[in-house]
Amino acid sequence: MDLRNISQEEFEIIEAYLTDTLSDEDSLKFEDRLKNEDGFATKVEDIRTVLTGIETQALKEQLDHFHHDLSTDKNKTTKKPKVKSLNWKRITVAAALIIAAGSFWFLNDNTNERLYAKYFTPDPGLPTTMGSNENYEFYEAMVSYKQGNYQDALNTWKNQLKTKTTNDTLNYFVGSALLAYKKENEAISYLLEVTKQANTTFKNEAFYYLGLAYLKANNKNEAINFLKKSDFTKAKDLLKKLN
Repeated sequence: MDLRNISQEEFEIIEAYLTDTLSDEDSLKFEDRLKNEDGFATKVEDIRTVLTGIETQALKEQLDHFHHDLSTDKNKTTKKPKVKSLNWKRITVAAALIIAAGSFWFLNDNTNERLYAKYFTPDPGLPTTMGSNENYEFYEAMVSYKQGNYQDALNTWKNQLKTKTTNDTLNYFVGSALLAYKKENEAISYLLEVTKQANTTFKNEAFYYLGLAYLKANNKNEAINFLKKSDFTKAKDLLKKLN
């Protein structure tokens, strides 16, 4: 079991799913991701295994405390078992994952993760007035993208990229869809291609999202490098927090 490739955000949503605390809408999204995202089911099972072990150990510790109280206070017939005020589950989760993963995000400064979550929102996409437009397939995929069906959009756009490898619009929205689909590392090469185009209208956006992608990858130097090239106000705000 390798937990090092599970982010804090993923851990928390998986834990919420396994403890049945997600909303109905979020549960549906989670189950769709479970069916369609490669490797996600394995992550869920790894976390399930960890949490099951944690709960078993925690219950054992509580029973040990309870039995100890009974044996040391036989004269107090109304004595109740101790209830710790600390959130023992969270503490035990942290400890267990540190032991299981060696170097996990609990051991590292997770500021980058929090900043990414705060500053990342998917690109809203282009207006989808398809009609008889010759780019019908592109805009049909844009509709899928806006509906959150990122894999459907990617299938179309990646296929179009086979004959238009340097097209800035296709590269930008493939990168955007991959970011929204939580495949940040894969998105980087497409966004880099956009920044090579002299006259692209997506350069500021590409620089900003590249900065975020590198931030998520814990490459702070590259994140700063690309954020400095974006004119976006939120890029400048993020830079202040990174410097």
